[in-house]
Amino acid sequence: MTIRFAAATIHTTGEDVDDQSVSSESDSEYAEEDNNFDDWVSDQAQNQSCRSLFEDKAFPSAAAARAHDKDVHNFDLRTISAKLELDLHQRIRVINFIRKHAPTPEDIGNLTGAESFFSSDEYLIPQIEDDPLLQLEMDDWSDDEDLSTTDQPPAPPADLPKALRQMQLLERKLAQAHRDMAEYRSLVGQQFDAGRFAEIINEPGPSSAGPSPRDDDTHYFSSYCENDIHAVMIQDKVRTSTYASFILTNPILFRDAVVLDVGCGTGILSLLAAKSGAKHVYAVDASDIAEKAEQIVRANGLENVITVIRGKIEEISLPDDVEHVDIIISEWMGYALLYESMLDSVLQARDRFLKPEGGVMAPSQCRIMFGLCEGSEILKDRVGFWSDVYGFDLSVMANDVYEEAIVDVVGPESMASEPFLLKDLHLKDITTRQLDFTSQFTLVSTTPKRTKIHAFVLYFDTFFTTTGEPVPPEVPVRVTKEGDVTLAEVWPVGGKPPPQRRASVGPGLKQKEDKRVTSFSTGPRSQPTHWKQTIFLLRDPIHAEDGTIVTGSFYCKKSATNSRELDVEIHYSVRQNAETTAVGETVVQIYKVR
Repeated sequence: MTIRFAAATIHTTGEDVDDQSVSSESDSEYAEEDNNFDDWVSDQAQNQSCRSLFEDKAFPSAAAARAHDKDVHNFDLRTISAKLELDLHQRIRVINFIRKHAPTPEDIGNLTGAESFFSSDEYLIPQIEDDPLLQLEMDDWSDDEDLSTTDQPPAPPADLPKALRQMQLLERKLAQAHRDMAEYRSLVGQQFDAGRFAEIINEPGPSSAGPSPRDDDTHYFSSYCENDIHAVMIQDKVRTSTYASFILTNPILFRDAVVLDVGCGTGILSLLAAKSGAKHVYAVDASDIAEKAEQIVRANGLENVITVIRGKIEEISLPDDVEHVDIIISEWMGYALLYESMLDSVLQARDRFLKPEGGVMAPSQCRIMFGLCEGSEILKDRVGFWSDVYGFDLSVMANDVYEEAIVDVVGPESMASEPFLLKDLHLKDITTRQLDFTSQFTLVSTTPKRTKIHAFVLYFDTFFTTTGEPVPPEVPVRVTKEGDVTLAEVWPVGGKPPPQRRASVGPGLKQKEDKRVTSFSTGPRSQPTHWKQTIFLLRDPIHAEDGTIVTGSFYCKKSATNSRELDVEIHYSVRQNAETTAVGETVVQIYKVR
């Protein structure tokens, strides 16, 4: 979906003077916990995109969609509501009936109010999630309808002053609206929750009770049962060698430590921790792969050091009355970093098991990076391909490409700006609430000549420290190039032990803490990883040259329909260079990461 807002003009100081434009720099200084997705949704409620009742066309608001249907299709919700004297539930049924069966405006105009769907609870279930037409206030439907009901308070006396009488009438309308909406929510809730309630009391629920309780975990965990996915991850040399480097070259951190491996998979990180001198490693995984991990541990003779636990980290307890661990290691990162929402589980493990003082998270920090991407090759492969398939036009297949984030590899030459830090995640103290976030961004084009920018690109950088403290902003991430020596630096060869660091102090004294940073990047300038990059194609390209400025806001939250997926909304506008004050229209595009 793409939405456009009017262009604005900014002062030379950089402050926007149009309410529709991007927030000023001071807005970004709000506390991070206040800058969440729920606040954004609340702010956007009045202008939520709404689809026409009679054609596949979206409008900036429910009012705009209703006006369009009135002008183009000669159909007015107010008129039909007044003509048939519909109450709130009947109005909702009309909307959902139209959404589901697509009748003509003439068909709806011939309704009498006696049709069966006016009393069917089936049509109380929204056909479009969060349909703005269903959320209109009572006064938006009819300015003068009679809301008298058996439980209404008496009408205001006729001899009251006109203003007071109008105020009391409005209060009665508002009270009735609240009652009607509460009843509607209750009915919808009953439809969706009947099956769940029946499951709780161990009784079969009615087959028509609506969808079964949502399960975001079963498919997720089952996808990690197969060998192929683990082969891909282990063969990702950038990923695996960086973890190995951190674990095997920091024996002072792991020696005699109690380690928790969250989402252990095959147990490769647990094996490395054991080889680096860990006192004990608890390897936890909720997938069937845990059974193979246990066999792998035995095959390597480490069953006395590594204990594999099958279960969700949120539900398990550590054996041997262990309450706290010294280190939590986990490879939890997904596409666009937060896809799969495994970080939520890692943070719960931190809060439940990591010792309060001196505990280390590995990795300790991740940065979400964002930039302009020329993207012509991606556009050609994902969109242009469909325009001519054996002489046929299949371009309709490309319509959804602009609504789905693309996970693919783009080369360093496709980058059209320096990367911008969208989100800096310090695993020592970040909360799950902060994983739904909003960030302002400014990207400056570095293209030497006028170019069409077809996409934004997102990737992440990952850091490991022995203290768990944040890495200073000036410390660069390691960018691994093709042919760089990686595994050979840390991997045991021919039965030899991994290299050990010499102590920097004399015998009998504790080695000084090593504050070296280990890191890797998943960006276009690095050797590709299995995470690749996340690309957001633009419906209309940005015409840019050296110095063109793209500013905007990036909104990210867990999907309402699957908590493992992400909903992303990008607002952006373009200014040709730093000297100009004219800002182009604000464009909004909405994406799914799945």
